[in-house]
Amino acid sequence: MDVSLLSLHWVYLAFVMLIIGFMVMRRDTTVVCVVGIIALGLLATHSISQSVGGVFSGFIYAIKELVGTILVISLIVALSKLLIRTGINEVMISPVTRLIRTPALAFWVIGIVMMIISWFFWPSPAVALVGAVLLPVAIRVGLPALGVAVSMNLFGHGIALSGDFVIQGAPKLTADAAGIPVSDVISASVPLVLVMGAVTTVIAYWYMRKDMKNGTLTASTGLAAAAPGADVPPESSADSPLSPAVRLGAAIVIPILFALDIVAMFQLHLQGGDATALIGGTALLIMIVLSILTHRSAGLEKTTSYLIEGFLFGFKVFGPVIPIAAFFYLGDSAFTDIFGKVLPEGSHGIVNDLGLALAQTVPINTAISSVTLTAVGAITGLDGSGFSGISLAGSIAHLFAAAIGSGIATLTALGQIAAIWVGGGTLVPWALIPAAAICGVDPFELARRNLKPVVIGLAVTTVVAMFLI
Repeated sequence: MDVSLLSLHWVYLAFVMLIIGFMVMRRDTTVVCVVGIIALGLLATHSISQSVGGVFSGFIYAIKELVGTILVISLIVALSKLLIRTGINEVMISPVTRLIRTPALAFWVIGIVMMIISWFFWPSPAVALVGAVLLPVAIRVGLPALGVAVSMNLFGHGIALSGDFVIQGAPKLTADAAGIPVSDVISASVPLVLVMGAVTTVIAYWYMRKDMKNGTLTASTGLAAAAPGADVPPESSADSPLSPAVRLGAAIVIPILFALDIVAMFQLHLQGGDATALIGGTALLIMIVLSILTHRSAGLEKTTSYLIEGFLFGFKVFGPVIPIAAFFYLGDSAFTDIFGKVLPEGSHGIVNDLGLALAQTVPINTAISSVTLTAVGAITGLDGSGFSGISLAGSIAHLFAAAIGSGIATLTALGQIAAIWVGGGTLVPWALIPAAAICGVDPFELARRNLKPVVIGLAVTTVVAMFLI
C-alpha cells in the first residue's frame, strides 16, 4: 500500500489542528484551507496541476453544496429590506407593543418576537425589523437599551440561529460535513436548543434584574453611538409609498403565507432542501409583489436592486465559509469526486478511517466526545461568523461517533450550537454589531453581559448531551 496514501490521513488531521489553532488566534483560515487542499492533492495524485486544480474544484463542490442555503438567505434578506423600507415591519410588530408594560415583559416579549422572526428572516435582518419598533417601547417602560440588546441577541442569534429549524442553513452545513441527513441533526438539536436557550435566557434575565435593583444596570449603561452603516430603516412608515390599508393587508398576509409553508412542510414531509426551497420561493414571490405595489413603474428594476442587496449580504456571510467547507468536504465523499479513487483499498473516507483508528487506540467515551465537540464548536466560533467552522464541528462529530459507535447526530448538533452561540452574535464583539448598533450600545459591553449566561448554558447543555448520546 502506498505510504503517501496512508499519510493523507495524518496530513488531513494536521491541517484540522492547524485550522483550529488559527481560529484560536483569531486569524483567517482561508489560506490554510487552500494549502491543505493542495497538500492532500499532491499526496493523492503526485500531480501539481491536479492538486492546484483541486482547489478550484473543491470550491465548486462547496458552492454547489451551499448554493441553496446562500440563495434562500439572500432572498429573505432582500424581502426584509423591502419590509423595512415600506414600513410593513412596523405594522407586523405593532400588536406586540401593547403587551409590553413592564421591563420583565419587555425582555421576554422582545426576545420571543425576535426568535420567531429570526426563524423566518434570519437574525441580522430581524434585528432591524424588531429593534426599530420595539426598542423605544422597551425603554419607555424601563428596560435599558443594553437589556434589549441582550434579549435580541440571546433569542435571535442564540436560540433561533443555533437551531435554524425553518431555513435550515446551519444544520445543512453540519449534516453534510457529518455525512448524515439534515433531519437527523434538526431532531437531535431540539432538546439541546431548548436546554441551552432556557438556561441562558433565565440566567441572563436574573443577572439583569439583580443589576437593575442594585443600580449597576441603568438606562445609560453601555450606551454608545450607533455604528457607522448600522442597518437602520432608511424610511419611516409615514414616508412609505404604500397606503395604511395596503401595509395592514401585507402585514396580515405575509405571516399567513409563511405559516402555510410550515403546514405544508409537515403535511408533505418536506425537509432539508425541499423545505428551504419552499421558504425561498415564498419570500421571492412576496418580494416581487410588494416591490411592484411599492414602486409601480419602477418595480421591475427595484426588484433586481433588492435581489442584489440580498446577494451581497449572502455572499458576504458565506464568503469565508466556502474555503473551509471545501477543505472539510474532502474528509468524506468529496475527495473521490475531486481527486479520483486514490484512497487506500477498504477506506471509508478520511474521517471514518481516523475515527476507527481512534477507537482502537484511545479510550473515547461520551463525556470526552461531548466536551470536545463543545470546545471545538466554541473555538470555531471565535472568528465571529459562527458558520465558517461548523463544517469542522460536523467532521469531528463524525470522527468521534465512529470511535464510540453512536451519537453522531447529537454530537453534530452540540458542535453546531456551541459554534453559533459563540460566533453567531452572542459573545464575539465584532459579531454583535448589528444588535449593538440598533440599540446604540457598546458591543464589548454587550459581550461582557452575555458571557456568564452563555458559558453556563454551554456547560449544562454539554452535560445533557452526554446522556442523549
